[in-house]
Amino acid sequence: MSQIDRRGLLKAGGAVLGASALGAMTAPTASASTTGSRRVREESRSLDALYAAARSEGGELVVYAGGDTPDQQDAAKTAFTAQFPAIDLKMIVDYSKYHDVRVDNQLATRSLVADVVQLQTLQDFTRWKQQGVLQPYKPAGFGALHPAFRDEDGAWIAVAVYAFSYMHQVSLGATAPATPRDLVDPRWRGAIASSYPNDDDAALYLYKLYAETYGWDWVGRLAAQNPQFARGTNTPVEAVASGRKTIGIAGAGSLTGPLAPGVRWVTPAGHPFMAWGQRAALLKRAAHPAAAKLYLNWQLSVPVQQNSFNGWSVRTDVKPAGDLAPIWQNRDAHLDGFPRFMADRAEVERWRQTFSLYFGEVQGAPSPGVLGLHPGR
Repeated sequence: MSQIDRRGLLKAGGAVLGASALGAMTAPTASASTTGSRRVREESRSLDALYAAARSEGGELVVYAGGDTPDQQDAAKTAFTAQFPAIDLKMIVDYSKYHDVRVDNQLATRSLVADVVQLQTLQDFTRWKQQGVLQPYKPAGFGALHPAFRDEDGAWIAVAVYAFSYMHQVSLGATAPATPRDLVDPRWRGAIASSYPNDDDAALYLYKLYAETYGWDWVGRLAAQNPQFARGTNTPVEAVASGRKTIGIAGAGSLTGPLAPGVRWVTPAGHPFMAWGQRAALLKRAAHPAAAKLYLNWQLSVPVQQNSFNGWSVRTDVKPAGDLAPIWQNRDAHLDGFPRFMADRAEVERWRQTFSLYFGEVQGAPSPGVLGLHPGR
């Protein structure tokens, strides 16, 4: 997912085998990747000046963005191209776990398509920095980013805050489950939709938090509720908005207003949900670095950050909407935990396979479609 608004989200729906080896084939050493990078200065050029440079370069840009449906980034693309009409932006949406290995393979075969990677797989940015495949760059506003949302050398930045929790139909009113613990109440049997925790790492981390907080007996009781699982974290809100299900688990939402009519996304105080900063970076071999820099500066610009769909910003100088506290002040969001979880791939795999025992193997085609090796070329 990336910077989107409510309209964009509603439009959207209303393994890593050999990755390190492939990247290492063409990557310089870790020490080479950071030499002099801390001397990179924050961008001082205006968006107009960056736009002129991008036009002179040829006016093309390819962004590989993590997401669930092909049109999930249409709102961001529309906003960007409205402001910079001379730039032909190709926003390619796929699961982050496919985009990252796709980039690895493109680097290994010297066939790179993407200029910017904007993904949920946070661990890849650490690895790519060590391999020297990222171009250190500090867009305007870098200094205002919360420390959790920037690499000190400028290898990557976070451009948006995302959060997963559970949701329910507004019409339930006071009868709605007050906390995640209540999701195992027998009255919700057959009424729950969820994205697969063993298909998406953010959904997996949310379920991990639930298991650690409420215990494995709770997980077993949730499995007995016969939840409807589907691929794509857009699916819970779609199921609840359509009336097919009453409750959704492991989908994005907002505390400042419904993302879909009749759906309330909730984060009860003292109970876990999860949030992270969606990271973005400029690839060193990018064919369109000037346009990539324009895009990263635009994403961090105050107007874009002020219009984040869930009210939260990655910048410390942008007040969240709806009187929300900054996401880094909300301990229930486990903001620091998700990057640590993503970095330990053995732990991720253990949790993934354990939840497969409870909920079954992932079924169905990927919701963004099958994009192949070089989408956007």
